[in-house]
Amino acid sequence: MKLPEDFVLPAYGQSTLSDLLPSIGAHLGVDGCRDDRLGLPSAKRYVVLLVDGLGHQLLGRSLRHLGWSSEVYGDALTLTAGIPSTTATSLTCLGTGCTPGEHGMAGYSFLAPGEKHAMNALTWEGGPSEPEVFQSIPTMFERAAATRVQVTSIGPGRFEESGMTRAALRGAEFVTVDEADNAARITATVEASRRGEASLVYVYERHLDHTGHGKGVASQAWLDTLIHIDEFAGRLREALDDEVCLLVTGDHGMIDVPTERHIIVEDHPILLKGVELFAGEGRFRQLWATSPEKVASRWRSELGERALVVTGDEAVAAGWFGDMSSRVRPRFGDVLVAMRDDWAVMSRALERELGLVGQHGSLTRAEMLVPLLIDHPESW
Repeated sequence: MKLPEDFVLPAYGQSTLSDLLPSIGAHLGVDGCRDDRLGLPSAKRYVVLLVDGLGHQLLGRSLRHLGWSSEVYGDALTLTAGIPSTTATSLTCLGTGCTPGEHGMAGYSFLAPGEKHAMNALTWEGGPSEPEVFQSIPTMFERAAATRVQVTSIGPGRFEESGMTRAALRGAEFVTVDEADNAARITATVEASRRGEASLVYVYERHLDHTGHGKGVASQAWLDTLIHIDEFAGRLREALDDEVCLLVTGDHGMIDVPTERHIIVEDHPILLKGVELFAGEGRFRQLWATSPEKVASRWRSELGERALVVTGDEAVAAGWFGDMSSRVRPRFGDVLVAMRDDWAVMSRALERELGLVGQHGSLTRAEMLVPLLIDHPESW
């Protein structure tokens, strides 16, 4: 399989979101974490700020408007998301330290285990009643807590018992904070970072992704949101003790998709021929079919250079998802449609998605690459 020049594959085990918490764990003495794959500063206290939608290219082009981020950008690392480049998959890569093919969170929406319908991994609509069984690999938070690291998650209360949290991010002591109250978030984070002899604090920031989806990453609203988050990160760094290593990363980047670049499947009936389930997201559709090769051939013929269309087996063999567990393989599509440039495959049956301006999920550098900003005063 030849990848388009603008596509990038994850280097699992070397420089992906799956490698971040195991690298931290190597410094904190977490069982099974022997190697710091990323070369992080040595510390006993880490704060990880995850900015949803913070792509490496998006950040780089905005540096002249930023304060704290521009100061530390020179020493930043470049990581990749897993595939697909979407929140549910990325947060589970982060939370478990495992590849998508191991943890099985296959995207925004995908085939529910033992069912014929799609489940939504973010809202958990259509998902199984026991997220801990659905994603049974112990999280890095659970593993760290078991080795007496004080682990805290800072976020809105509605996320504490969500299916996504229980599947991907369980094991931390959850501290509920109003996400609009930055002062309270900073206070809670500082207090959590001082707990015990070693600590790991996870802070989730969702506003950049929300603005990107609604207004687009080329909008002034998106830039204003990024500036606000940059100011928050700078204030947080000032408040944290010098011994704390602050790490800021993203879960994916984003591309603006003009309405005229929507390929509406209902307007191309050949695309739905033989398709039993249509899921995924506009930039990375996943299809289930009795004859994957025939469906893939139809999609290649119809979409041409606008997408890379492969069978699921081809993608697995090419390492898109890392090591693939037979238990979770059915959750990944029989046919995968990775969009190029600024195209997206949409459906009128998914009306809410039609209003998205910024989108992600595919393998372009703009979507796959995320920064890892590192600030540890004691290592200066």
